Order: sequence, then C-alpha cells, then structure tokens
Amino acid sequence: MVRNVVLGLGVIVLLATIANCAEPNAAPEQKKPEVIQWVEVDGQKWMVHDEKRPMAPVVTPGEASCDGKVGTAPSDAVVLFDGNDISNWEGVKNPKGPFPWKMGEGYFETVKDAGFIRTKQKFGSCQLHIEFATPEKVIGSSQGRGNSGVFLMEIYEIQVLDNYNNKTYTDGQCGALYGRNPPLVNVCRKPGEWQSYDIVFHRPTFKDGKVDRKARFTVFQNGVLIQDNVELQGGTGWMGPHAISDYFPHGDKGALSLQDHGNPVKFRNIWVRELKD
Repeated sequence: MVRNVVLGLGVIVLLATIANCAEPNAAPEQKKPEVIQWVEVDGQKWMVHDEKRPMAPVVTPGEASCDGKVGTAPSDAVVLFDGNDISNWEGVKNPKGPFPWKMGEGYFETVKDAGFIRTKQKFGSCQLHIEFATPEKVIGSSQGRGNSGVFLMEIYEIQVLDNYNNKTYTDGQCGALYGRNPPLVNVCRKPGEWQSYDIVFHRPTFKDGKVDRKARFTVFQNGVLIQDNVELQGGTGWMGPHAISDYFPHGDKGALSLQDHGNPVKFRNIWVRELKD
C-alpha cells in the first residue's frame, strides 16, 4: 500500500511539474484580419467577389454551321446576310442600283467586274463572322485562284484565297492581313468546301492627323487561331508589287466590304457584334 501511495504522489508531482512548465496566462490565438482587395475595370472599382457588381448581360448563342446546315447568329448580333435578305448591301460602283452579285441558294457570289459590295450600315470595333467558299473547279494559281477579301471599314483587309496546295507570297495568302501579317498556320479546306472567319477587330484612332492607337486583329479560320491579337503596323492597300499603303485618318465607323477580284467566291452567314473601343 505504501508503494501505491508513493506512486500516486509521483504522478501528482509530475502533473504539477507539467502544469508549471505551461506558459502562464497564455493569450488566445488572434484571428487574422480579413484581406479585402479591389479591382478597377473601365474606370470603376469593385471589391473582389462583390455580389453587388452587375452581372453580364445574357446573350443566346447561335448555332455553328455543321453537316450542310448553315449556322445562326447570337441574339445580340446584327445579321448582315442570312442567305436570303440582301437589303443590308449595296454595290460600290452603283450604290442605288440593283445588287450586282449573283444570288444562289443561301449564298451570294462575286461577279467578275461587278465591283465590291459593302454594307449600308457602318461599324467600328466589332466581332465579325463570315463564311466563304472558293470555286470547286480549280482554275489559275497563286493570286489568281479563288481571290477575294474581307475589308473592315472598307480599308483593312483579311485576304480570301484558295491556298489548298497553292503557293503564293505569304503575306497575301488566305488569312493574311494583306501585305502585313501572314497567318500563323494554313488551315484552308479543299476548294469548294465552306470555310469560316471569326474576326475580332479593334479600330485605330487618330489624333492631329496621325494614328494615335493602331488597329488590332484576332482571327480564327475554321476554328483555328491564325492572327493572335496582331497590332497592324499600317494599311493593307496594294500600292504595287512590293508596296503597301500606310495609315490615313478616317472616321470612327466604316462599312464592311467584300472584294470582287475576278474569281467566283461565295459568301454566306454573315453577322457582326459591335464592341467597345
């Protein structure tokens, strides 16, 4: 029994020693202050994850063209050509005259020497979707094969060309910002097959007669990135075999135009979404 008492006393002494080693009156752990950060967008400051920040507007997406079925535009787009209605277009040579290009089943097609066509409505910075098909029957080579062009503001051209097994100068091939920037890759489909451009364009601005902010292009061809936020260093107008135009002052908006280059190229499913500068 004496032994048990001694052992009990030993345990008590050990516990007391441990208790005495503990830091007296230890302060409770302090809670770290909440970190609140702010972001600034378009001149407005918002708290990160602020539930009072306005939600993005709802846009119903369109359907992509697939298996012979022509796609549709998103709900906030301006439909420029749905395969039937050409009221948004006019000929450049004779704006008040009849539509100068050939109408087909769900498309229109260039007519040699008929000249450019353009939209009656004008646009600045925008997202543009357009589909095209070069001739199924291959005639010509280099720049003489399926040649046309998509001109933003009637000035800045994305080249249309049949470059399926067709060599030409690289800054003039399909998907090039003509005379300036070749495409990153050649993703042309076979002659006669429908292809698509999805273009994001931010217009240039001018101050005191000089370019103040250069134009920028991002382009997808057939769903593949071919121009990656490219800053356009000048104009795209042909000035000779080895010369290209420069910037010149112009308005904030201009028409979308399509080129007659003497080759029968088809276009369909054209729509545009206006963007902030």
